[in-house]
Amino acid sequence: MIIDMHTHIFPDKIAAATIDKLSRVAGIPAHTNGTLHALQKSMEAAQIDLSVILPVATNTHQVEKINDSAAALNEKFSDAGIFSFGCIHPDFANFRAELRRVKNFGLKGIKIHPVYQDINLDDAKFLRILYRAAELDLIVVTHAGLDIGFPGVVRCSPQMIRHVVDEIGNFKFVAAHMGGWKNWRDVLELLGDTGIFIDTAFSTGEMIARADVSELPFDAKLLDATEFMTFVKVFGADRILFGTDSPWSPQKISREFVENLPLDDVDKSKILGGNAVRLLKV
Repeated sequence: MIIDMHTHIFPDKIAAATIDKLSRVAGIPAHTNGTLHALQKSMEAAQIDLSVILPVATNTHQVEKINDSAAALNEKFSDAGIFSFGCIHPDFANFRAELRRVKNFGLKGIKIHPVYQDINLDDAKFLRILYRAAELDLIVVTHAGLDIGFPGVVRCSPQMIRHVVDEIGNFKFVAAHMGGWKNWRDVLELLGDTGIFIDTAFSTGEMIARADVSELPFDAKLLDATEFMTFVKVFGADRILFGTDSPWSPQKISREFVENLPLDDVDKSKILGGNAVRLLKV
């Protein structure tokens, strides 16, 4: 199976406006219109078997609605290669019960985004959530490192991830964007001996600016094949998950990047889907 562990969609009625806003803030174009149908078309073109959708709650009022919608989407589309995680917000008062509800829905995991949620990963509010998620055997995927829409803001650094792992121990924890977007030197130095997973989302190749943007807020260069292989050496092929951040990276080109790495077919298969199968138990 080829599994994209990191995708995003938006409800049809707000997708166009949301994609336009996020694209303008980041200065990069989207590769789909952000709808479920567009993701399915992208999956077909890239020959992706399963895409995991990672919703983010930017305020406490969204949490229950998003989790209800995720459960409904899974009931309708899981046989079609679409599976959504749930969400939580660090300020959500009854987080223990809500994470139990996520577990009972069969959502398998949650997505958190310390930058969008404006709280550091190793803050007590997140730590209590991570303890509860570990207790329930839920996968936790966190945005890690910088964010193209928030230059200079780091709410989930490799140092914070290390603190969390040292505090909680081993649990099903995925640090997106190769462990910390644009914090990659520290990722290699601080996180290689942990048990965390990292994903490839929006971390390979090169960013392309919108036609109306003269300069991106970050260096457009992302990880090339040589740099990526350093991560394989440090983390091992068993702890790297294929992810694209669709619609912000094209699924087909992201898949081809992994397929063209100087790895044997076994390790490529692990990254492109085998590790996700093991983590998701699908």
